[in-house]
Order: sequence, then structure tokens, then C-alpha cells
Amino acid sequence: MTGPTGLRYFVDETSLGLGKMLAIARTDVVYPGHRSLPSVPTGTLDVEWMPIVADMDLVVISRDKRIRTKPAELDAFRALALRVFWIAGKRDLSNWENLVLIVKWWDRMEEIIHDRGAGPWFHAVSDGAIREFTV
Repeated sequence: MTGPTGLRYFVDETSLGLGKMLAIARTDVVYPGHRSLPSVPTGTLDVEWMPIVADMDLVVISRDKRIRTKPAELDAFRALALRVFWIAGKRDLSNWENLVLIVKWWDRMEEIIHDRGAGPWFHAVSDGAIREFTV
């Protein structure tokens, strides 16, 4: 289900290439600097985009390695009830590899969004599985 804007997913700047590729394939994906999201230009700090994305009821896709360890971001994550799919793994993937990974799990991600409903929740997406994390 998409919100009134027709948007559903926000890919943060740590995965900007992935966000741009997904936005070409899907009309419900935005990223920092996307024309449909003028309130989040490239370079917007996490604590600044988080309330905007939460107000729009968007699901976040991120590769931020420190997303679970930054106190201000974690507080905002919880307070704003964000829903996040984090691209996990020990090594950084190329944009193509990230796209393949997310497309591989897209149907399962949709099921999780439906089943879990409102946030906050946080799932790690890896080649072998999607696992929920407590944050």
C-alpha cells in the first residue's frame, strides 16, 4: 500500500546508486535529491530526513554501517517508528550487487511490511536471509 503521494520507499544516501536504479524501475521509490522529494536534498543529515520520511510513511532501505550504533539516529528511529531494511554484510557491494540482492528479496520484504505493519522495526537483508534485529 502506498501513501497519498504514491511513494512507498526511501533509499538513503548510503545507497544512492541503488536508490536511483530502483527509482527508474519503480515509481514508488525516492532518494535524497529525487525530484519528488524536494525536502530531502542530497547531503541531508539522517536526523533531518528521518522525520520527513516518517511523516510520509516511507519504508527505509539503507546500507549505513553504523545505523544501529548512532545514539541520535537510534532515538529518532524509535521515536518516529521507522521501518528499515538494512543491507547487511561484511563487505560493501557494488550498486549492481545491491540491486540484485534487493530484487531477490523484494517479495519477502513486501510480506514483512504487510505482516509487521507499523514500526519501529529493523530487518537486516543479506544474501542468505532477512533477519529482524532489536534496536
